[in-house]
Amino acid sequence: MQFRHRRRAAGSRPTAPGSRSLVATAAALAASLVAVTDSSEGGARRKAPGDADPELLADVLAGVPAGVALLDERLRWQYLNPAFTAATGLHRADLLGRPAEATAFGPAAAVLRRVLADGQDRDQLTGGPEGAGAPVPPGLRVRYRALRRADRITGVVVAVLDDQAQGRAVPGEPVPAGPAQTRLALLEAADEQIGSTLDLGTTSAELAAFLVPRLADHAVVDLLPPEAEPPRIGHGAPGRLHRAAVSAPHAVGSPGPGGAVRPRAGSAAERALAVGAAVLGTPEPQDGCPAGTASLLVLPLAARGRLVGLLTLGRTAAAPAFTPEDADLIGAVTARAATGLDHARRYARSQGIALELQRALLSEPGNPHQNLTLASRYLPSGSASVVGGDWYETVRLPFGRTLLAMGDVMGHGVEAAVDMSHYRSALRDVAGMDLPPHRILRQLDAVISADDSARPATCLLVLADPGRGRWTLSSAGHLPPALIAPDRPTELLGIPTGPPLGTGLGGYEQTTHPLAPDQTLLLYTDGLVERREEDIDTSLERLAALRLPATGNLDALLDAVLQALATDAAEDDIALLAARPTPRP
Repeated sequence: MQFRHRRRAAGSRPTAPGSRSLVATAAALAASLVAVTDSSEGGARRKAPGDADPELLADVLAGVPAGVALLDERLRWQYLNPAFTAATGLHRADLLGRPAEATAFGPAAAVLRRVLADGQDRDQLTGGPEGAGAPVPPGLRVRYRALRRADRITGVVVAVLDDQAQGRAVPGEPVPAGPAQTRLALLEAADEQIGSTLDLGTTSAELAAFLVPRLADHAVVDLLPPEAEPPRIGHGAPGRLHRAAVSAPHAVGSPGPGGAVRPRAGSAAERALAVGAAVLGTPEPQDGCPAGTASLLVLPLAARGRLVGLLTLGRTAAAPAFTPEDADLIGAVTARAATGLDHARRYARSQGIALELQRALLSEPGNPHQNLTLASRYLPSGSASVVGGDWYETVRLPFGRTLLAMGDVMGHGVEAAVDMSHYRSALRDVAGMDLPPHRILRQLDAVISADDSARPATCLLVLADPGRGRWTLSSAGHLPPALIAPDRPTELLGIPTGPPLGTGLGGYEQTTHPLAPDQTLLLYTDGLVERREEDIDTSLERLAALRLPATGNLDALLDAVLQALATDAAEDDIALLAARPTPRP
């Protein structure tokens, strides 16, 4: 005896053999109906001997207890029998003539396209990651089968494999496995699709997109500002929330994300925040819902017992009203999402503190001698979520000399910003000894390596001496400076490079280069040139190939550099320091 096994879709329930046969028969009848009634060149195809009467086939399908519907090759609904509308809770007007993506079967559009492409049957559970959403009851098993005519796929037959009673809880009886499997599949999909980053806006948008149209017709996510202290759930409502995301493809009058919002007095949002629990019902004017909203569900977003934000969901009259069971299921989804949002809030808050600290510490460079003109610039990373330890400093020395420094503390966050301050303070102290640049680096390395908690850092020192007409340079693992002069290409100066500061290895050397009155020296951090998965030599060649203005205002020069090399999505901070000898009167 041989047994044949076919793998079922994940989370699906087995269907009785009788149901399979019935569905297969209904699908065949549906295909025959399309074949008989198909038209081409503007006229109906002549019925061949043996063809069934289309009206008879339609009557048979109408009486079949299995739900069957048809989509054409553009995935527009062309037919559905009464059993299909009864099983799915959809109306003919909701589907006929409309594309699948614009209906409750929108989440299944990708599956439908795969069936059109390869002709393979596929089974899915409604309410799952790629299953039909509300108002279709979750847990129904649906089969998608390619419709073929003359060896060509011309559409998709959609068949409901469960009867209307299957998969629904009966009072006093155990809950069937289907809804539990659907709930588990939904939560697994939420874990995969929500919280892919530590960015508050992205996580909020992922939550709203996951719920619409799967479980609601529109969704609004409002969050506490990162700087606000979250109150305990149910212990008072915050005065102000930030609208982080809106997903309302068919709503009119729904404001987009951005800006502050306040829950109105007597609104469902105010009640949900006050009691710390879900509120559902019919929307009132004070709720400010989009036009056409017939049912409202508001849930507080809480993590670690504290309020993170508020989720507002709405359904139109075409979908069933929210029930306590819906609130429980959506609450399970949002509980996980709220934890991700709380992580993102905490991260955004810590990065905001680090950025403010860095900006406070990274003040304008000190006043140089009158024989040198300086300009500086600092740009946080493009994501605004990663604060680095980039720093620069200038120290005025005797005999018309100025020490220029550019450094980058390894790592990110508050710790890197604090270490940056330590490096600048140590540099000022050591530079006061009036040592040459390479010996300053040796002293800094010894001081920093003695502190076990300090992070290593790269550093470039340049001693500008316009009176003697020379630059004296020494590097601790930093990128070379760029020399800009009229009618000459940008030149990257070759400097002996030692290990980063804080390693305790020492071994720093220095070199000199002629300083001409018309030259500009540009110091920078790696965020200006480095690109992910690109060799650093390629990145430096991009800088050397620039034709930069050698005369004029230094701020204009820095603008030109940033416009040419900095991207909106820069992955690291950028610090720039430009120096040019001041012409004598």
